[in-house]
Amino acid sequence: MKAIFAMLAGYNRWANERLYKAAGALTREQYHEHRGAFLGSLNGTLNHLLVGDRIWMRRFTGEGPQPKALDEILLDDIADLARARAAEDDWIIAYINGLNEEALAAPFTYHRMIIPDEVTQPLTPVLIHFFNHQIHHRGQAHCLLTEITGEAPSLDLVVYQRASGAGMT
Repeated sequence: MKAIFAMLAGYNRWANERLYKAAGALTREQYHEHRGAFLGSLNGTLNHLLVGDRIWMRRFTGEGPQPKALDEILLDDIADLARARAAEDDWIIAYINGLNEEALAAPFTYHRMIIPDEVTQPLTPVLIHFFNHQIHHRGQAHCLLTEITGEAPSLDLVVYQRASGAGMT
Protein backbone atom coordinates (compact mmCIF):
# COMPACT_ATOMS: atom_id res chain seq x y z
CA MET A 1 0.00 0.00 0.00
CA LYS A 2 2.79 2.45 0.77
CA ALA A 3 3.91 2.48 -2.87
CA ILE A 4 0.39 3.45 -3.95
CA PHE A 5 0.27 6.32 -1.45
CA ALA A 6 3.75 7.48 -2.52
CA MET A 7 2.51 7.52 -6.12
CA LEU A 8 -0.62 9.48 -5.10
CA ALA A 9 1.46 12.01 -3.16
CA GLY A 10 3.70 12.55 -6.18
CA TYR A 11 0.67 12.78 -8.45
CA ASN A 12 -0.89 15.33 -6.09
CA ARG A 13 2.17 17.59 -6.39
CA TRP A 14 2.38 17.15 -10.18
CA ALA A 15 -1.33 17.88 -10.72
CA ASN A 16 -1.22 20.91 -8.43
CA GLU A 17 1.80 22.31 -10.26
CA ARG A 18 -0.05 22.02 -13.59
CA LEU A 19 -3.25 23.49 -12.17
CA TYR A 20 -1.53 26.41 -10.46
CA LYS A 21 0.53 27.22 -13.55
CA ALA A 22 -2.68 27.53 -15.57
CA ALA A 23 -4.43 29.50 -12.81
CA GLY A 24 -1.45 31.83 -12.56
CA ALA A 25 -2.03 32.94 -16.16
CA LEU A 26 -5.52 34.25 -15.35
CA THR A 27 -6.34 37.85 -14.60
CA ARG A 28 -7.12 38.65 -10.97
CA GLU A 29 -10.75 39.17 -11.97
CA GLN A 30 -11.01 35.77 -13.67
CA TYR A 31 -9.37 34.06 -10.71
CA HIS A 32 -11.71 35.67 -8.16
CA GLU A 33 -14.95 35.72 -10.16
CA HIS A 34 -17.81 33.83 -8.51
CA ARG A 35 -18.79 31.22 -11.08
CA GLY A 36 -21.50 29.29 -9.24
CA ALA A 37 -19.09 26.56 -8.17
CA PHE A 38 -19.45 24.82 -4.82
CA LEU A 39 -16.78 27.12 -3.36
CA GLY A 40 -17.64 30.07 -5.62
CA SER A 41 -14.48 30.99 -7.44
CA LEU A 42 -11.25 29.33 -8.48
CA ASN A 43 -9.67 31.14 -5.52
CA GLY A 44 -12.24 29.64 -3.15
CA THR A 45 -11.76 26.16 -4.58
CA LEU A 46 -7.95 26.23 -4.43
CA ASN A 47 -8.06 27.64 -0.90
CA HIS A 48 -10.40 24.83 0.16
CA LEU A 49 -7.93 22.26 -1.15
CA LEU A 50 -5.19 23.74 0.99
CA VAL A 51 -7.52 24.06 3.99
CA GLY A 52 -8.49 20.41 3.73
CA ASP A 53 -4.90 19.27 3.41
CA ARG A 54 -3.84 21.36 6.39
CA ILE A 55 -6.64 19.94 8.52
CA TRP A 56 -5.66 16.38 7.66
CA MET A 57 -1.91 16.95 7.97
CA ARG A 58 -2.44 18.40 11.44
CA ARG A 59 -4.48 15.33 12.33
CA PHE A 60 -1.79 13.02 10.92
CA THR A 61 1.21 14.77 12.46
CA GLY A 62 -0.09 16.94 15.31
CA GLU A 63 1.73 19.89 13.70
CA GLY A 64 0.98 22.74 11.36
CA PRO A 65 -1.71 25.39 11.04
CA GLN A 66 -5.30 24.66 12.04
CA PRO A 67 -7.80 26.32 9.69
CA LYS A 68 -10.97 27.50 11.38
CA ALA A 69 -13.49 26.84 8.60
CA LEU A 70 -13.70 24.64 5.51
CA ASP A 71 -14.30 27.70 3.30
CA GLU A 72 -11.59 29.84 4.91
CA ILE A 73 -9.61 31.97 2.48
CA LEU A 74 -6.04 31.47 3.61
CA LEU A 75 -4.44 33.49 0.82
CA ASP A 76 -6.02 35.79 -1.72
CA ASP A 77 -3.15 35.99 -4.22
CA ILE A 78 -2.52 33.05 -6.58
CA ALA A 79 1.28 33.37 -6.35
CA ASP A 80 1.19 33.29 -2.54
CA LEU A 81 -1.24 30.38 -2.59
CA ALA A 82 0.96 28.50 -5.09
CA ARG A 83 3.96 28.81 -2.76
CA ALA A 84 1.92 27.58 0.21
CA ARG A 85 0.54 24.74 -1.92
CA ALA A 86 4.03 23.65 -2.99
CA ALA A 87 5.23 23.61 0.63
CA GLU A 88 2.17 21.57 1.65
CA ASP A 89 2.77 19.10 -1.18
CA ASP A 90 6.38 18.65 -0.07
CA TRP A 91 5.17 18.01 3.49
CA ILE A 92 2.62 15.46 2.28
CA ILE A 93 5.31 13.59 0.33
CA ALA A 94 7.65 13.60 3.34
CA TYR A 95 4.85 12.35 5.60
CA ILE A 96 3.93 9.50 3.25
CA ASN A 97 7.60 8.58 2.80
CA GLY A 98 7.91 8.26 6.58
CA LEU A 99 5.11 5.69 6.85
CA ASN A 100 5.49 1.93 6.82
CA GLU A 101 2.99 -0.86 6.26
CA GLU A 102 2.47 -1.26 10.01
CA ALA A 103 1.52 2.42 10.38
CA LEU A 104 -0.89 2.15 7.43
CA ALA A 105 -2.74 -0.71 9.15
CA ALA A 106 -2.70 0.83 12.63
CA PRO A 107 -5.78 2.49 14.16
CA PHE A 108 -5.92 6.24 13.63
CA THR A 109 -8.06 8.49 15.83
CA TYR A 110 -9.10 12.04 15.03
CA HIS A 111 -11.84 14.56 15.79
CA ARG A 112 -14.06 15.80 13.01
CA MET A 113 -14.22 19.54 12.45
CA ILE A 114 -17.94 20.26 12.08
CA ILE A 115 -19.22 17.67 14.57
CA PRO A 116 -16.25 17.23 16.90
CA ASP A 117 -16.83 13.59 17.72
CA GLU A 118 -13.97 11.12 17.86
CA VAL A 119 -13.47 8.72 14.96
CA THR A 120 -11.11 5.73 14.94
CA GLN A 121 -10.31 3.67 11.87
CA PRO A 122 -7.21 2.26 10.18
CA LEU A 123 -4.98 4.90 8.60
CA THR A 124 -5.22 3.38 5.10
CA PRO A 125 -8.87 4.28 4.42
CA VAL A 126 -8.30 7.75 5.87
CA LEU A 127 -5.44 8.31 3.42
CA ILE A 128 -7.66 7.08 0.58
CA HIS A 129 -10.18 9.76 1.57
CA PHE A 130 -7.39 12.36 1.86
CA PHE A 131 -6.20 11.82 -1.71
CA ASN A 132 -9.72 11.36 -3.11
CA HIS A 133 -10.75 14.71 -1.59
CA GLN A 134 -7.88 16.41 -3.41
CA ILE A 135 -8.79 14.78 -6.72
CA HIS A 136 -12.46 15.70 -6.31
CA HIS A 137 -11.89 19.41 -5.72
CA ARG A 138 -9.03 19.61 -8.21
CA GLY A 139 -11.56 18.37 -10.75
CA GLN A 140 -13.83 21.26 -9.83
CA ALA A 141 -10.93 23.69 -10.26
CA HIS A 142 -10.14 22.07 -13.62
CA CYS A 143 -13.74 22.61 -14.70
CA LEU A 144 -13.56 26.28 -13.70
CA LEU A 145 -10.31 26.72 -15.65
CA THR A 146 -11.87 25.08 -18.69
CA GLU A 147 -14.90 27.35 -18.40
CA ILE A 148 -12.70 30.46 -18.13
CA THR A 149 -10.05 29.64 -20.74
CA GLY A 150 -11.63 26.99 -22.95
CA GLU A 151 -8.86 24.57 -22.06
CA ALA A 152 -7.10 23.26 -18.97
CA PRO A 153 -4.07 20.97 -18.63
CA SER A 154 -4.63 17.24 -18.40
CA LEU A 155 -4.59 16.00 -14.82
CA ASP A 156 -5.07 12.33 -15.69
CA LEU A 157 -3.25 9.96 -13.38
CA VAL A 158 -2.03 7.87 -16.32
CA VAL A 159 -0.42 10.98 -17.84
CA TYR A 160 1.48 11.46 -14.58
CA GLN A 161 2.40 7.78 -14.47
CA ARG A 162 3.79 7.85 -18.01
CA ALA A 163 5.69 11.08 -17.38
CA SER A 164 7.16 10.02 -14.03
CA GLY A 165 7.33 6.23 -14.32
CA ALA A 166 5.38 5.98 -11.05
CA GLY A 167 3.11 2.97 -10.91
CA MET A 168 4.50 1.53 -14.14
CA THR A 169 6.16 -1.52 -12.61
